[in-house]
Amino acid sequence: MSTSATDVEQTVIGFLTTIEKLPEAFGPSTSLYAGGAGLDSLETAELSAILEDTHGADPYSAGEMPQTLAEIQAYYAANSA
Repeated sequence: MSTSATDVEQTVIGFLTTIEKLPEAFGPSTSLYAGGAGLDSLETAELSAILEDTHGADPYSAGEMPQTLAEIQAYYAANSA
């Protein structure tokens, strides 16, 4: 399971596209919540599950609450073997 920054970005963008919440100018520093993608708690849980299924781990299950794509990518960079 790849945890490269590009693969993680594709996973997050794919999820946001599927739920029709991909902001027009989405980037690494765009908020995943208010003022950005606007994820609610259920959507955040769904993102957590998709990250776990796709990449073998996820920051939410590790007790983190990333606010941006960059923070999710940093989690994988710090926890990759």
